[in-house]
Amino acid sequence: MQRKTKILATLGPATDAPEMIGTLIGKGVDIFRLNMSHGSHDWVRTITGNIREQSKVADRDVAILIDLQGPSIRTGDVDESLKLKKGDILEFRNASLDASEDLSVTTNYDGLSNDVSVGDVMLVDNGEIHFKVSRKEDGRLICETLTAGTMGSRRHINLPGIKVNLPPLTKKDHCDIELAAELKVDFIAISFVRDARHVRNLRSELAEKDCSARIVAKIEDQEAVKKLSEIITESDAVMVARGDLGIEVHIEELPVVQRTILREAARIGRKVIVATHMLESMIENPVPTRAEVTDVANAVFEQADAVMVSGETSIGKYPIKCIEVLDRIARRIEQEPSAGFCKNIELQTEKQQTVKSAIVLANSLTDSTIIIFTARGVLANYAAHQRPEKAHIYAFTPDHIVARALRMNRAVSPFQMDFLDNPEGSIRKAIDFLKDRGEIENGDPVVILSDVLNKDFDTEAILLRKA
Repeated sequence: MQRKTKILATLGPATDAPEMIGTLIGKGVDIFRLNMSHGSHDWVRTITGNIREQSKVADRDVAILIDLQGPSIRTGDVDESLKLKKGDILEFRNASLDASEDLSVTTNYDGLSNDVSVGDVMLVDNGEIHFKVSRKEDGRLICETLTAGTMGSRRHINLPGIKVNLPPLTKKDHCDIELAAELKVDFIAISFVRDARHVRNLRSELAEKDCSARIVAKIEDQEAVKKLSEIITESDAVMVARGDLGIEVHIEELPVVQRTILREAARIGRKVIVATHMLESMIENPVPTRAEVTDVANAVFEQADAVMVSGETSIGKYPIKCIEVLDRIARRIEQEPSAGFCKNIELQTEKQQTVKSAIVLANSLTDSTIIIFTARGVLANYAAHQRPEKAHIYAFTPDHIVARALRMNRAVSPFQMDFLDNPEGSIRKAIDFLKDRGEIENGDPVVILSDVLNKDFDTEAILLRKA
């Protein structure tokens, strides 16, 4: 049985060797994430080549996602880590200013003192150290330490509930977008999206560079949650980035926000990735905690398109075991009833209604399969968003780029295949291909949809065949 939930794995020192990439593909990784917060351009070029080569060896169109660093606010370098006690005074200052306090760090955002107010709370280093702003001057914040901790260099600063005036893309991001266009990657994730305009700006830049990469909007702060519908509508996919999001919202609200994002994406018809801390303990341990297993199972139950691991595979000790665990959990939970958020999907076109009829037909047949012939992936997207109950979707396209873009869709297995002049010949070719791979068996019902086999094929009709 095909796994429906897709697996995104972050590559890093633990997994960037070609043989390891090949092993991860064999274990079921669908998309590789390259984190531009850490990867150099030379590294990305090398890794992209290795992924493409190993994909050919495996005969599987695996996709690549470049994750932009975005306008994150960070502290500067320190000579040695600061050991902070509750009540200590720490100064955050612009890099151009000299220290005015014994304990002082620079920041990479000169507008920080303009955006926060006296009494605001700042969270540093994944929310582990809390500071309260006691006094502010031009380019300086004098803060009281609320929680003890050790702070090293380049620590991330979160400002829950505070609207910042950072640009959506930094100079580094623009350089990384150039690289993504050059390498023809499949997805670009934009960090710290605060409204739909940020997504539109990125899409315009990609169009100028003739880059076909799909946009993944990372939902990471309260501003994004407030403007959720417009961001989801403007994007090709969204990521529930629970690291920063879990700091930006009250921790007990995080499961509610995750479910809200999944429900809204299901209504609009967009892909969703659930990310961060999925199997965090497996960075050091060969087995996950029971809570992590339940967390992954919940994302599968909510019918997320994909689950993503970060440090677990980039620097972890057990990257292969990690993918095996994700695969096992997903396959098991997919056999159970789901949350059913797709029941509220809004269908606005005749093509969407036609796909709906095909899904209803497939749901009514035992051991059915859906085959879609598509040029741009639109029909396959529609079918995936409507979440067939049991039937798997096999999407055939003549374009490798379209095939890789479809790799993120839940329950879609994409294949590059040149179509024949005779539509019936293309249908037979696809069915025989799946039978040879053991995906379907003789006599299985096959529901067929197409918007490209035009000659004698009525694209408003649905075909039902036996394998």
